[in-house]
Amino acid sequence: TQQLYGGDINMRMEQEIMLGIGGVRALSAMGINPAVCHMNEGHSAFLALERIRMLMDEEKISYREAKEEVIASSVFTTHTPVPAGNDVFTPQLVQKYFQDFMDKLGLDMKTFLGLGRQNPADDREGFCMTVLAMRLSSFTNGVSQLHSEVSKKMWAPMYGGLDTHDVPIRAITNGIHIRSWISDDLWGLFDRYLGARWVHEPANDSVWQRIHDVPDTELWRTHERRRERLVGFARGMLKKQLQKRGSTPSEVSLADETLRPDALTIGFARRFATYKRANLLFNDLDRLKRILCNNERPVQLVIAGKAHPRDHEGKTLIKNIIHWARDKDLRSRISFVENYDINLARYMVQGVDIWLNTPRRPMEASGTSGMKASANGALNLSILDGWWCEGYGVNTGWAIGMGEEASDFPGGEGEQDMIESTALYDLLEKEIVPLFYDRGSDDMPRGWINMMKTSMSQLNSVFNTNRMVRNYTVFFYLPCAQRVKSLKEDNRKRLKALASWKGTIEQQWPSVMVDHVEQVVSSDLRVGQMLEVKAHVRIGGLKPEDLKVEIFFGALDVRDDIVEGSPAPMTFEKQDDAIAVFKGSAPLTQSGRHGFSVRVLPSNPDMFDRVEPGYVRWA
Repeated sequence: TQQLYGGDINMRMEQEIMLGIGGVRALSAMGINPAVCHMNEGHSAFLALERIRMLMDEEKISYREAKEEVIASSVFTTHTPVPAGNDVFTPQLVQKYFQDFMDKLGLDMKTFLGLGRQNPADDREGFCMTVLAMRLSSFTNGVSQLHSEVSKKMWAPMYGGLDTHDVPIRAITNGIHIRSWISDDLWGLFDRYLGARWVHEPANDSVWQRIHDVPDTELWRTHERRRERLVGFARGMLKKQLQKRGSTPSEVSLADETLRPDALTIGFARRFATYKRANLLFNDLDRLKRILCNNERPVQLVIAGKAHPRDHEGKTLIKNIIHWARDKDLRSRISFVENYDINLARYMVQGVDIWLNTPRRPMEASGTSGMKASANGALNLSILDGWWCEGYGVNTGWAIGMGEEASDFPGGEGEQDMIESTALYDLLEKEIVPLFYDRGSDDMPRGWINMMKTSMSQLNSVFNTNRMVRNYTVFFYLPCAQRVKSLKEDNRKRLKALASWKGTIEQQWPSVMVDHVEQVVSSDLRVGQMLEVKAHVRIGGLKPEDLKVEIFFGALDVRDDIVEGSPAPMTFEKQDDAIAVFKGSAPLTQSGRHGFSVRVLPSNPDMFDRVEPGYVRWA
């Protein structure tokens, strides 16, 4: 645990064992027994296995029963929008570290590995920590609306044919703890004009509407003081960097000429992963120089960040930016501040005018730095990715592009970078810089200040941890706590019945299939009518009430696939030997080419609508 990054795959495995299994044992040693456990990213997923083992050992229940109790009381949040970002271990490595653990659970190697595979029957597939967490949780969520949709597509194969739209990955967008990130100056301003409620009710929209009561002069002077402090801090850090490199006293003294306290200041600070495209602003260096080096309307950049120790492309990006910043025309306009940490981050989000974010959509799961900046009155200039898809409005900041992805450009990423860098320069030249320097006789940028107020009033009430934790509590924690409590009543009677029922489903599911489907009225249908359907389903050794049968209907695309279909329930009508007949109807609300199918899923009231991965049958 001494070093987060570095080491080989064995070290990674050991770290995640320490985090997951060690974390549960540490809580147990302190006498803490959580009703619900929340796995934040797949790194901690081994905690679910350890909880199963502890329940089997302490409560003397079976593996299946312990597994159901853990599922009922677990929540998982995924943060990674790309497959490569999810930890996957080889079967050999899993066996090396978990053979004894498998024996304690009473599982063979294939069954154990299946917990971490999208397709448990595929022996070529590795053991994925994200899959393990999803299989052993009641709820899974992404950290923004867009990230939820990306995650649904990424993990759809795990649900064996379930329509992507219905993959059970919900969205709870991240938020920030506002009091940890705003400046003392702004805190005092909020106290005077918003009242004490902003501290205790940060998600109350009516509280933040009072930001419009703050006099323009007070808000602007407060913000200017923070910009001046950022410039002073950046100069001081630059001097230390130059002295450390052995620069001459005259070179060190030039640091006092870097940045201006009254210039439009753009901040860019984050991990230098290549998808974040820190170099997008430098795509046309001559055009950037014209923007930054305008003496009448000067613009400057403060840049900070680090690369992963093994991310050589990220390190190269940093070297290139430092090289560009040393250009004789740019060295007073660009400051790259080393040793990025929380203290530097606070100076930046509290002092910049613009917060720049240029990820390659849709690879930014959420992003929170822009939320920290907007809480301090900075305006966001960002690609429509992560949280900004929800936060952007014409009066809250600027969007680069219209939400395009690399696949939308015939020339791929190269063409995307060219077009989006051009859009970025256009926004700076035609909208942002003119608005900032549009001053009256009192030298106040009234239009800019109004946009600051609108941004804070609309974004602060939504993108905060108070709202985020409330969402988790209402949608996940309380339902899980209530569910596991009910399952454990009467000596775990319902839990044991559920575990037994799932065992039956697992055995009988291969026999389940849709034999044939009847459309009751086959003539042309019109808007306002009902689509009536009957489905004849082979149910094997199951009962009709063990199944949820649905009509799945919606508009057809050019390939005759249903696009974002909707389910409509079907009810059991009769049974003839092993074939059960279900009937149902769906309302026809739109004209055009539509289609339907029938799907079958397991159903048990004690599953609380949880979708079991891999269990769906289509007509």
